[in-house]
Amino acid sequence: MTYNYVIYTDASADIDLEIVKEKGIRFVPMSYSVGEEERRCTCLEEESFLKKFYDAQREGKETHTSQVTPHSYMEEFAPILKDGISVLYLSLSSGLTQTYNSVRLAAGELAEQYTEAKVVAVDTLCATAGMGLLLEMAVKHKEEGMSLEDNAAWLEENRLNVAHFFMVDDLMYLKRGGRIPATTAILGTALNIKPVLKIEKDGTLATYDKKRGVKQAIRELAAKYAANRNDVISDKVYIVHADCEDNAMELKKQILAINDSARISTMMLCPIIGAHVGPGMMAVIFFGTR
Repeated sequence: MTYNYVIYTDASADIDLEIVKEKGIRFVPMSYSVGEEERRCTCLEEESFLKKFYDAQREGKETHTSQVTPHSYMEEFAPILKDGISVLYLSLSSGLTQTYNSVRLAAGELAEQYTEAKVVAVDTLCATAGMGLLLEMAVKHKEEGMSLEDNAAWLEENRLNVAHFFMVDDLMYLKRGGRIPATTAILGTALNIKPVLKIEKDGTLATYDKKRGVKQAIRELAAKYAANRNDVISDKVYIVHADCEDNAMELKKQILAINDSARISTMMLCPIIGAHVGPGMMAVIFFGTR
């Protein structure tokens, strides 16, 4: 059993900044572009910076992301393994990216060089603050003395107990990502249609409903929380938004009307995920049923 380990995730995760600072969670950087400008996201971005990112999207600048290569993982983890410290890595869902495959390749290569420590990667089948919820539990378990192997096993056994429900404001981002055809995006925009999506059990993203206008979409997110929540593991709820704070506050109000003891954290969405969903996106993420 391995007890001497650090906890890593990648820059697509969203989690309370205070927890990151207090618990020493580390991030593998991820790259993205805004127009012609290339950027490297190394940790949680400041809110003022994120506002500029979403303003750039509103101005029409295209945003894209790049995969983390196995070599990048090896460069990040090798100095830690060299000191005899293992790594527990929580990856963005394999249903959304090839990140998990890259880190597995890197872990295999590193295992040949370092025998006193290792990289254990967990495919969270989650995104954004869903990863954050699992990170909070991983830190808690480590502080309680749980081994790396047992911690990873718990995360894999409970990852499907994290529910994600999303509202997307701008359909053109879904069109650009190939999730809806152009004709649907154009017609939906004209009719003020707001798709409501969820993350499936295999970690992929799926549209399950469409609402006319933001208010109806917000009510749907609150209803999904009411119908699917399970506070046994944790009563923590994340509301993550792409620069639409007023909508996030309204959703928070509706969730508190359902469960006034919910511990709600509201934060802006990281640019790695924001690049693919655009401004106005909002999600409610909690422990419950997918």
